[in-house]
Amino acid sequence: MILVVLSGFILAIGLLFTGGFLKKGASILLGLLPLALFVYFLGHINGIASGETQRFSYTWIPSAGINLDFYLDGLSLLFSLLITGIGTLIFFYASTYLKGHVYLDRFFGYLSMFMGSMLGLVLSDNLLTLFVFWELTSISSFYLIGFNNDNPASRKSALQALAITGGGGFLLLSGFILLNSVAGTYSIQEMLGASGSIKSHAMYGLIVFFICGGAFTKSAQFPFHFWLPGAMKAPTPVSAYLHSATMVKAGVYLLARFTPVLGMHPYWNTTLMIIGGITMLYAAFHSIFRTDLKAILAYSTIAALGMLVFLLGIGSKQALIAAAVFILVHALYKAGLFLVAGVIDHETGTRDVTRLYGLRKVMFPLAIAGTLAALSNAGIPFTFGFLGKDLVYEATLHTGNLAIWLTAAVVLTNIFLLFAGFLAGVKPFMKALPQEFSGVHMPPLFMWLAPLLLGIAGLLFGSMPGLIDKSLVQPVVLALHGSPVDIPLKIWHGFNLVLLLSIGTIVSGALLFIFKKPSHQRLERLEKLNAVSPHGLSTRLSHELKSFSRIYTRILQNGHLRIYILTVVVFLMGLLAYKLFTGVNIYIDPEQFANLTSYEVIVTAIMLIAILLTVTTSSRLTAVVAMSVVGYCLCLLFVFYSAPDLAMTQFTIDTLTVVLFVLVLFKLPPFAKLSSNRAKVRDAIISLTFGALISTIALEVLNEKTGKEISEFYASNAYTLAKGKNVVNVILVDFRGADTLIEITVLAIAAIGVYSLLKLKVSHSEKE
Repeated sequence: MILVVLSGFILAIGLLFTGGFLKKGASILLGLLPLALFVYFLGHINGIASGETQRFSYTWIPSAGINLDFYLDGLSLLFSLLITGIGTLIFFYASTYLKGHVYLDRFFGYLSMFMGSMLGLVLSDNLLTLFVFWELTSISSFYLIGFNNDNPASRKSALQALAITGGGGFLLLSGFILLNSVAGTYSIQEMLGASGSIKSHAMYGLIVFFICGGAFTKSAQFPFHFWLPGAMKAPTPVSAYLHSATMVKAGVYLLARFTPVLGMHPYWNTTLMIIGGITMLYAAFHSIFRTDLKAILAYSTIAALGMLVFLLGIGSKQALIAAAVFILVHALYKAGLFLVAGVIDHETGTRDVTRLYGLRKVMFPLAIAGTLAALSNAGIPFTFGFLGKDLVYEATLHTGNLAIWLTAAVVLTNIFLLFAGFLAGVKPFMKALPQEFSGVHMPPLFMWLAPLLLGIAGLLFGSMPGLIDKSLVQPVVLALHGSPVDIPLKIWHGFNLVLLLSIGTIVSGALLFIFKKPSHQRLERLEKLNAVSPHGLSTRLSHELKSFSRIYTRILQNGHLRIYILTVVVFLMGLLAYKLFTGVNIYIDPEQFANLTSYEVIVTAIMLIAILLTVTTSSRLTAVVAMSVVGYCLCLLFVFYSAPDLAMTQFTIDTLTVVLFVLVLFKLPPFAKLSSNRAKVRDAIISLTFGALISTIALEVLNEKTGKEISEFYASNAYTLAKGKNVVNVILVDFRGADTLIEITVLAIAAIGVYSLLKLKVSHSEKE
């Protein structure tokens, strides 16, 4: 299994060395990898369908409880088949769609890395391993969305997607850490046994908030949805793969995976129902106003994702069956519609639905593919979408007091989605072919075969649901619900309310499609509300943050070293003062001052005079000399307190420093008078306050009882462990060897810098 998960990364690395060969026409061979993986996962269907699960474990960081644990059950198998199956079609499609592109090797490298990341995500059983692959999907999708890097809009969309999904990743990691602290394990399967204790824990609400936040950002739930329409700047193969079948469903997968652990609780179910319901209605409504093919599909995708989250929020067995079926339904028809839109854009040069007509005359197989996908999207009988829609209605009708409202919401959503699907999959092929498209021709084989196969699959599963009922759908529900499912998928359930709702949805959506024509004017009127939309509000917030950053930078990061030091000192003063006056009882013994000798008082007075001279003089040389007086006074204090080794070290360093400063500074002019009297008063107050605070702390430390444990340890072990009789040297060289090495490195770097400045020769123009 580890090889299966890492195969995409291995291929991506291999493309670094075979890019030239790839551009010569060998890119079509890359589709063999996802095809082989698809066949591998197909081989597990029978075992999973019989109730088996498989676990694979590889040691990674056992000391931290992190292993490469992979778990294959009905849920992970369904997603693995989607990732590799649709991935196979996307690889073959892209080899023709991007043929001759200068960065073709990069594209397939990013795509392979993304495929491996998604497989690792859906198969991981360890939370931290899952998070690593979660972030890898964000990183690889960033490169794919911004693949056309010479386009500013593509770069902006990639950054926006990375920012939102990256922020969600931070929330997700927080939730995982809290889960581990509550459950005592990073294994998802082990958490199933601790579900009751997790839901009764005081941190449960915070865990739900963090995990839902991470899932909602990745799966484009309201109000984080706006990154997905922006991501349509990516090439069509990316949109078809990431934004219909894989990446945007990562959040749905996460919510489904944690439903047995965190579900059946008001916090979890209510949150998913509300956010999913708002998302599906909001996005479905917006989809009917769009005129760009990919924008229509983007908003309808957001609505479908909202419906999946909504169904997981309902949480009943019927709702989980509907979610399991709809995951596959949506992946098939939406990937097909995206691929059809890509071919239309590739051959006609436009995605504007107000201009697209009659393309069936020149692209008949593509018209069949688009129509099949649109019919499945609409839920027409004998398509897979018909089964999915009926199951959704069945789930909402069994929600008790909320049945009427929830059913009305999904019916309205499905009406809008039917219109959007027909707009993208049927309208471009209707009526007569316009003159401007008379030169359009049939695309290469893989560009129309891939969406046609997806459309046929939707028709096949809809006509013969027994093909996937026990093999795919029931194992998924078993993983979500924890008990076997005995509700078989059937085409005909008799005349009932569900059938009436389905007929009403189809008729209403068809009438809407017939009488409502796409219009740029209506879209422009809708876009006037962008200022109060989540996208508009986030844009305004980003502008405000930029303004705040400019003010912050102008005040605190303005290039003046004295301001940096002032900021650090004031911050430290606040921390020290808070800790000192809230956590410590200050007591200073006045008898300590009576023990001061006359020479200590004299030396201290000299230090104070030297400090005063340093801060008031206008000469750099005088300031350096005055500071050296302070250093030499410290040497005397070390001597007074029987520390001659420290005194010699201080004397040596101070002398060397004075010499270096004099060599560097004696030719410089006097200090510039940059500070006003007000600034000087401010600096004096801060300096005196900071000094008084440090002095208070030092005097308080003197009153604390000192322990001998550390000094006794070094004294007793210096010779036996380090073979040295000088305890100080042993501490520096052996016990603190790494610290000393770093100090030496810092000094060496500083010496190189000083030497470079001394040797620097600049021209007159450079000085100016």
